[in-house]
Amino acid sequence: MNKIKKDILILGIESSCDETAAAVLHNGRIVANIISNQEVHRQYGGVVPELASRAHQQNIVPTVDAALRKAKVSPQQLSAVGVTAGPGLQGALLVGLSFAKSMSMALGIPLIGVHHMQAHILANFIEDASGQAPQFPFLALTVSGGHTQLVLVRDYFEMELLGQTLDDAVGEAFDKTAQILGLPYPGGPEIDRLAQQGNPHAFRFPIPKVEGLDFSFSGLKTSVLYFLRKKQNEDPEFIRKHLVDIAASVQYTIIEILTGKIQKAVSQTGIKRLVLGGGVSANRGLRSRLAQLATSKGWELHVPRFEYTGDNAAMIAITAYLKYQKGIFDDLRLVPKARWQL
Repeated sequence: MNKIKKDILILGIESSCDETAAAVLHNGRIVANIISNQEVHRQYGGVVPELASRAHQQNIVPTVDAALRKAKVSPQQLSAVGVTAGPGLQGALLVGLSFAKSMSMALGIPLIGVHHMQAHILANFIEDASGQAPQFPFLALTVSGGHTQLVLVRDYFEMELLGQTLDDAVGEAFDKTAQILGLPYPGGPEIDRLAQQGNPHAFRFPIPKVEGLDFSFSGLKTSVLYFLRKKQNEDPEFIRKHLVDIAASVQYTIIEILTGKIQKAVSQTGIKRLVLGGGVSANRGLRSRLAQLATSKGWELHVPRFEYTGDNAAMIAITAYLKYQKGIFDDLRLVPKARWQL
């Protein structure tokens, strides 16, 4: 990063899905990072957009206030406000963006719109995120409930999408499989927990043959569903008896799909520097497998701390901070973008 000539205080706001989050960044260091989760979605087995929007309206004022109080910063001290402008749920995005616009107007400070998936990548530039910040260029794997992308990153805001999912995102694949197994929502962390106790080679599931660097996960979900139906017809207690092995085998297959494409991307680009981002980057199996590959193949691997993996406002604040340094600001015409290409 460039040398800072004065103190810069950025308020970051995130409301793209079901977490209302606010963070305060002092130069490159996060001094407050508050996340308000929405437990209401658990009973529905997934995020309900209308309920998410209403919860954001309830949570955003106390969440922002808590972040400012923890940072011991008054609104008048802020240099700018950064906010997720997309992609995400339209109504949820609108709550955060409307609040950020109001603060920008009231305080007379710049408004900075942030691309959610760029922020997942740039979270690795928070001072305490993953040790030393990665050098350009690097490959980024962003894995979350809504996205699975392989990105070539040449500079902070010069990114080229190399591949993405053609159907389900990897987080969605985890959650749908967990639902089939009768596990609570969100299912990804549950499968990861159970997989630590199981045999990843107990059951074989097909790895889809997808051209290039794109991904596909919908076929895996269908394969698991048909496999379990067949086994339960033979033994109604099959899932209960083999739950940890099923979880380990499904997780192993998903990780093989991801790492297979990463190895292909490294081979094609010659870049051996890899950055991980997104909520699924908290998965212990994925972290372990990538660490093994990095050691054996001589890659440089950057994985953010757990608090910077899922949707959070710290990643929004660091992205806004980098934009602030370059003088990249928005005005009140900024609108939420439910779909926004990287």
